[in-house]
Amino acid sequence: MSGADLSEIYRGYIDCLNRQDWSGLGDFVHDDARYNGGYIGLSGYRKMLEADFRAIPDLHFNIAFLVCEPPRVASRLLFDCTPKGILFEMPVNGKRIQFAENVFYEFSEGRIHDVRSIIDKAAIAAQLAAV
Repeated sequence: MSGADLSEIYRGYIDCLNRQDWSGLGDFVHDDARYNGGYIGLSGYRKMLEADFRAIPDLHFNIAFLVCEPPRVASRLLFDCTPKGILFEMPVNGKRIQFAENVFYEFSEGRIHDVRSIIDKAAIAAQLAAV
């Protein structure tokens, strides 16, 4: 698989998330998916994403940059959203916030098998402190 192929698959995955097309998630995420070192499988991955969208109804994944080196992808995702209640153990309570996620994926059989995510929680905390 080329870097261009992997980029196209990844962009399709992000589109799937933004459309909340949970029935199509298995086209992009491996049945044996791992997240930050732990096994969650496809069903756990779906539950995690569904919970994210419940906590952040206007959640939208925006690719700031994307680097593909098969079988890996590195991406910086930007978010501008209005979470309700608690987010990452912080009381956001409907305040509009912006933050980034640096995420690293490893693909197997053309689907995401391993995800390592680092979310800029300090940026969220700084915005909440500025209120």
